[in-house]
Amino acid sequence: MSEPWTLHPDRALPADPTVRALAREVYQATKDLPIVSMHGHVPVEWFSQDTSFGDPAQLFVIPDHYLTRMLVSQGETLPRLGVGSTEAEAVEQDPREIWRRFCAGWQHFRGTPTRYWLEHAFVEIFGVTQRPSAETADAIYDQVAARIAEPGFRPRTLLDEFNIEVIATTDAAWAPLEDHARLAKDGYGDRVLPTFRPDPLLHPDRPTWRDEITLLARSADHEIDSYEDYLTVLRDRRRQFIEAGARATDHGHLAADTTPLDDGEARRIFDAALAGTVTAAEAQAFSGHMLFQMAAMSAEDGLVMQLHPGVLRNHASAPFAAFGPDKGYDIPVVTEFARSLRPVLDAFGHHPSFRMIAFTVDEDVYSRELAPLAGVYPALRLGAPWWFLDAPDAMRRFREAATETAGFSNMSGFVDDTRAFCSVPARHDLARRVDAGYLARLVAEHRLELDEATETAIDLAYRLPQAAYLSPADAAGMRSTTLRPVEP
Repeated sequence: MSEPWTLHPDRALPADPTVRALAREVYQATKDLPIVSMHGHVPVEWFSQDTSFGDPAQLFVIPDHYLTRMLVSQGETLPRLGVGSTEAEAVEQDPREIWRRFCAGWQHFRGTPTRYWLEHAFVEIFGVTQRPSAETADAIYDQVAARIAEPGFRPRTLLDEFNIEVIATTDAAWAPLEDHARLAKDGYGDRVLPTFRPDPLLHPDRPTWRDEITLLARSADHEIDSYEDYLTVLRDRRRQFIEAGARATDHGHLAADTTPLDDGEARRIFDAALAGTVTAAEAQAFSGHMLFQMAAMSAEDGLVMQLHPGVLRNHASAPFAAFGPDKGYDIPVVTEFARSLRPVLDAFGHHPSFRMIAFTVDEDVYSRELAPLAGVYPALRLGAPWWFLDAPDAMRRFREAATETAGFSNMSGFVDDTRAFCSVPARHDLARRVDAGYLARLVAEHRLELDEATETAIDLAYRLPQAAYLSPADAAGMRSTTLRPVEP
C-alpha cells in the first residue's frame, strides 16, 4: 500500500537550507492571518442563498477555467467537462463522469499553480489521502461529496473556516444589488462587498452594448437618451454601490489608454453608438475616454479604481459563441502603461481622493513602467501578480522586478482573482510562502533584518490590502494609507 497523500510543510519555500530556515520564521508570522480578498469573482448568490455547492464537479471543475483550459489543451472538450453544449455535443450531465475525466488528467497539472491550489483544498479542507487518478476518482468523489453534503459546509460558514475577513464579489454596473442587501440584513454587509464592473458599458462597438445600456437605465430608473444621461446614471449607480458597501471599481480593458476626449466629441461618438453607426476607431477612443471619466468619478466618490488591461478576451470564436466568456480562451498581450496612464496620473496622480491599483499580465512592464510609476505617484499602487502570473516563480519574478523601484509600501497586497471558492485560502497561502521566501533571501543577504522581513510579510499579507482598499468614507477621513495594526 502506498503512503497516504500529505503536503510537505515547506512546500514552495526556498530550497537553500539557510534561506528556508529563515523563510519558515517569516511564514509563521503570516500563515494564520485573516484573508482580505478584495479582487475576486465568487458569485454573490452563493453567500446570499447560502445553499449547498451541489457536488464535487460543480464545486471544483465546471466553474474553474484554470482547470478546464488545461484539460481542453490535452484533448478534453468543454461539454464533456460539464460547461455547456454545442450542436455536435451535448453537455455531460453526470457529475461523477466529469470528475473521472478531471482525475484521469491529474498529471497534466504537474508544475502548475492549479496543482498547488487543488492539493491544498483536497488535503487541508477535505482530508483526501489519495492522489487523484483514474483509479482513485470514485473514492475521492465520494469523500468530497460527503463533506459537501454536511450541513455546515455552506458559503457563510466557510468564511469563518477559511478565515476570510472580507471578500469582494464582481458585479455588473446594472446589478440590482438585492443579494448584497440581503447579506447586509443578515449581518454580512461588511464582510461580502460588491465591486462596480462597468466594462460592457464602456465599449460601444460590442454587440451587447445597447442591451447593457437598457439594463443600466432600468437599474437606475432613468432614461439614457444622451451622453449626459449616461454619465448621470453611471454616477448614480456608483453611489448605490457605495451605499451597498463597495470599495472599488474594476476595469478589464484590452488597452490601458486613458486619453480624454472633449465633451463635444464624446457626445458625438455616444450618439453614433446609439444610432448603431459607431466605428471601431471611435469606439476605441471612447473606451479610453471613459476610463478617464471613471478616474474622475473615483476622485469624486472615493472608489478605488482597479485596472487590469492586456488580455485578448475570447481568443477562440467558436467556444465563445457556444459557451460565453471566461472559459479559458483569454490570452495575454503586450501592454503599454507609461504613456497610456499619463492623462489620468497627470490629472489625478496627486489628488488626495484618487486611488488606482494597476495590474498586468505582461511581466516586461513591471520594472520598466509600473514600478517606476507606482514609485512616484501617491495615488497609484502596484497590483499583485494575477491570472497567468499567480504562480510561484512568476510571483518571485514580480518581487525581484518591482520591489527595488516601487518598494513594498506601494504594493496593494495579494488578490486571488478566482471563481473557485475553495482555492481562496490555497492561493493566499501560496502567496504568503513565496513572499516569505523572497524576504528570507533579503535577510540571508543582509539586506533586511529578520524583524523587518516579518513586519513586511504581515504588511503584504494583511495590512497593505486593508490600506489599499479603504472604503470611501475611511479614505476621506484619513487622506493617507496609514497601515492598520493587526488585531490580536
